[in-house]
Amino acid sequence: MEPSFYILISTFLISLIAFSGAVILFLKEELLNKILLILVSFAAGALMGSAFLHLIPEAIEKMGLLEEETLLIMFLFLLLGFCTFFILENFLQWHHHHAKEHPEIKSFSYLILISDAIHNFIDGVIIAASFIISFSIGLATFLAVAFHEIPRQLGNFGLLIYSGFKKVKSFIFKFFILACSCFRRHCRFFYLG
Repeated sequence: MEPSFYILISTFLISLIAFSGAVILFLKEELLNKILLILVSFAAGALMGSAFLHLIPEAIEKMGLLEEETLLIMFLFLLLGFCTFFILENFLQWHHHHAKEHPEIKSFSYLILISDAIHNFIDGVIIAASFIISFSIGLATFLAVAFHEIPRQLGNFGLLIYSGFKKVKSFIFKFFILACSCFRRHCRFFYLG
């Protein structure tokens, strides 16, 4: 079969996995309020653990970044990323306070949505590229993305609800706008490539 078939099927399945966070929709409000801080902690721990215990050490090892200058540059980019999101969050909070549209929604929720869209886009590119290389690499990549998607979606739903989004509104934002970005990217990838 064509790699495009495998790419479209796997992308569709990954988009369905975005429903895993929708389990929150079926929880009673009192139970959700009890576990909300656990979900927020889970999301923060998963993000920090993935970055500092897996991605950064692997990047250092794979790229042979053992020289002090290259390590400094890499960590400067890491620091730049933290500072950029800090400034962006403060700007959104300042702008949000002046707009007074939804004063109950915290500004970091929009950063979660933006970063999730970027993350889904990159997932789509990685899955497509992997299936183009070979079916076995594509399948392994699909499984890796699928297994990390479930806890990420649960954590992100928890963060959105903690930030002030209602359950249904967080579901609409997460699935229809962001989870489908992975699927849309694959369709464009095929017809352009």
